[in-house]
Amino acid sequence: MTAKYKIVVAGCGGMSNVWIDYAIERPDAEIVALVDIKQEFADKMRDKKGLDCGTFTDLETAIRETGANLVFDVTIPASHYQISSTAMNLGCNVFGEKPLAETMEQCNEIVRISEKTGRTHAVMQNRRYDQRIRSLRDLVSSGQIGKVGFIGADFFIGAHFGGFRDAMESPLLLDMAIHTFDQARLISGADPVSVYCHEFNPPGSWYEGNASAICIYEMSDGSVFNYRGSWCSEGAPTSWEAQWRIIGDKGTALWDGHGQPYAEVVAPGSQEGKFIKDYVRVEPNASAAEVGSQLSGHPGCLAEMFQSLEEGRRAETDCRDNRYSMAMVLAALESAKTGRKVMMSEFIE
Repeated sequence: MTAKYKIVVAGCGGMSNVWIDYAIERPDAEIVALVDIKQEFADKMRDKKGLDCGTFTDLETAIRETGANLVFDVTIPASHYQISSTAMNLGCNVFGEKPLAETMEQCNEIVRISEKTGRTHAVMQNRRYDQRIRSLRDLVSSGQIGKVGFIGADFFIGAHFGGFRDAMESPLLLDMAIHTFDQARLISGADPVSVYCHEFNPPGSWYEGNASAICIYEMSDGSVFNYRGSWCSEGAPTSWEAQWRIIGDKGTALWDGHGQPYAEVVAPGSQEGKFIKDYVRVEPNASAAEVGSQLSGHPGCLAEMFQSLEEGRRAETDCRDNRYSMAMVLAALESAKTGRKVMMSEFIE
């Protein structure tokens, strides 16, 4: 039986393993080609996974020779625009690693190409696909804490990577913060309107560039999202999922990034005259644990991407939506550079 999804995997580095392993397990999918700028990398991956497919150094050739209809873009960020535009113009849908592209101009152009060709493009935001953060979103969207006015995320980890991150100009904002920014959009259901960012490199940092940042975002629902982060913070690290506090007019939702989230809301009944009111603890609804097909991380996001194709709708992380997460990064960098509040309208077309 011919597979419904004929997949070309572009990029055969370490990250491609989870993408390939997921596709191999799908009965409706077949990997028809592996592409890498180094032929030996593609050959090695084919042999490692026991695949019976062609290997190429050119994406266009791979698509034309195999009749592929879906491309996995697992290349470096600098290649994302070229891979995505080539694939969609040749009739393929695209599932790609984050970021959508390196510049906002490229992100907006990918959206235009998607609309022009009718092909879809979805971005891997694996940290959305976690039962705990879905439960936190449910606590907020259910209205139990009331109208949200503040969202706070703290991210403090002393990460000794070595290698290219240590030499980056803005390692935290460019390489990591998009995950937390995208999570904030998921939790709140709102998009960014403006940002003010102060970026710095504190004493003792082993990074050449700025490894710490404080960002203040105005969101489309009137709330404020405050991000405080550092990749050179020794001691008492937060979770890689960050530590969250969401404040509404009826209560507060909390998640430490490790266990389960919960909320504290004003207790029912009259509390007239009380300086500090009584609160009751609210646990998340068990049904909020839905994560696509109950998979988490990369497999969970991939499952949702495929489901969107099956249902003929945009994926949750479709390029039209995901560019707002990328704009949060680029606008924050612009604000830090210029020392002014930056409007998202300067980036999103």
